[in-house]
Amino acid sequence: MKNSLKTLCLVGAVLFSAGIAHGQDKTNNTFGKGLRVAAKDSSMTMKFGLRFSTLYEGFYNQDTKQYTDNVMIRRFRLKFDGYAVSPRLVYKVEIGVSNRDIGGVDENTNGAARLLLDGVLKYNFAGNFVLWFGQTKLPGNRERVVSSQKLQFVDRSLLNSRFNLDRDVGIQLHHHHKVGSAVLREIVSISKGEGRNIIVPNRGGYDYTARLEFLPFGNFTNKGDYFQSDLEREPKPKFSIGATFDYNVGASRSRGQLGSWLSETRNLETWFVDAIYKQKGFSGTVEYAIRRTTDGSAVVATEPNGEVTESFYTGESVTGQLSYLFKRNYEIAGRATMVDQDPVTQRKDVRQYTFGASKYFVGHSLKAQSDVTWIDQVNGTDTWMFRFQIEMAF
Repeated sequence: MKNSLKTLCLVGAVLFSAGIAHGQDKTNNTFGKGLRVAAKDSSMTMKFGLRFSTLYEGFYNQDTKQYTDNVMIRRFRLKFDGYAVSPRLVYKVEIGVSNRDIGGVDENTNGAARLLLDGVLKYNFAGNFVLWFGQTKLPGNRERVVSSQKLQFVDRSLLNSRFNLDRDVGIQLHHHHKVGSAVLREIVSISKGEGRNIIVPNRGGYDYTARLEFLPFGNFTNKGDYFQSDLEREPKPKFSIGATFDYNVGASRSRGQLGSWLSETRNLETWFVDAIYKQKGFSGTVEYAIRRTTDGSAVVATEPNGEVTESFYTGESVTGQLSYLFKRNYEIAGRATMVDQDPVTQRKDVRQYTFGASKYFVGHSLKAQSDVTWIDQVNGTDTWMFRFQIEMAF
């Protein structure tokens, strides 16, 4: 109750401040771009943004012939970013206040709600080198790094939910340079390895991540390689391919930075390869992920009858999606995802096939999206999933 009251007060104060700022500034701010303020002496800037999505989802079980559904606020986010002292020192803060954003509470968070998503400083200390320090997304698979606001389906694929690196606390070094007309980006990071908002001492070791991206035809318009659908209608082909390697030493959670806490640790090795292509309204992406333990079995505990009760989430997955954006900003898209589990974990393989339709009123800042998915659990229950979502970002 106390945490809920604090959250309500925080949201109220921010919205009240934003309302005052908006009332005084009737010319410089536009819908979808946030509310911007700057110090008179140019020593700082701040942009405040708010976004939320309202989701309906239903599930039809083909075995039991039962239909269950739900309506919820899927995400509710407060975002602040700008620079401090110098444009070379940038900050980003993002807070999630919906129930799905906050997630679980346990002793590793000191019983507090996990409101903070991002809290990171980015310092451009030399040339094209930028040093990040704080809590933010790791440079993992592209689908995860793309903001949830900028997806062309209601939500990310099953590959992402099972294998992504998510957020962590640590340090990252970003660099980019040109090779002729092509662009090469490199990122390395060292992080705690146990996810966001964990306050207890590190149980195992640290997490080490390296990512490389190659853009043979140069940069996408307005960073279009990190939002889905070809809203910019690239006149010429744009393509990017990326690869990530992650090594989490002494991981304590079943999915590295995510999942349940286990009674033993393992070293987790994860690889990602992804690519994105856009031109004239067409867009396509593909991703591959594989995770394994390097110092023992993924299984931690079993019952006397051999049933697995604790295990790390290992295996491999591939997902791909294609879409076309019509000139009136209606879009159709299809996606197929396959997840093959490590047999020793006794988890079932899954196949998902999704068809989606979207209408973009103001890009990704105001849109309506729906999709239908057939979930085929190998040697298990087949399920149909229906979703409809409205996304709004100020």
